[in-house]
Amino acid sequence: MPRAVAPPPSGEFTVKLTKPWSGQPTHTIEVIGEPSRSASVRVVHYSGHAKSNEKVGEMPKDDVHELMRLVQELRGFPSSPSKDIYEADAKVDFNTFDIQWSNEDEDPEADVIKEIAFEQKDDFKRIVDSIEALGRAFAKKNAAV
Repeated sequence: MPRAVAPPPSGEFTVKLTKPWSGQPTHTIEVIGEPSRSASVRVVHYSGHAKSNEKVGEMPKDDVHELMRLVQELRGFPSSPSKDIYEADAKVDFNTFDIQWSNEDEDPEADVIKEIAFEQKDDFKRIVDSIEALGRAFAKKNAAV
């Protein structure tokens, strides 16, 4: 179910991955940009409540296009604010001009669903793995303080 969040300006998007699904994050990956251009990537590792390491980089537009294709696959997937229904131990949030989605959103239909289809869990895990791979591949420079 889409969130009631204002869409980003004219074609911009954000994709954010946070691990683990609950509790204090150990790391986050954030990609911000426009679908037809390169995008900025930021990977932050945490030690307790403080940042312990932050890397940044640029993702080429071909990889941005692939990322947008991947996250669009999540359209219509159920979500739950209280349970990691995909069992991937990760939160994925994306915000485009067309759709805002998070696997942590309130979704009344998710309460009715007792078991998420294996294919959806597999697709979600594949997308999480892809976002993590993009972070490793492109966020290599230490962030400016």
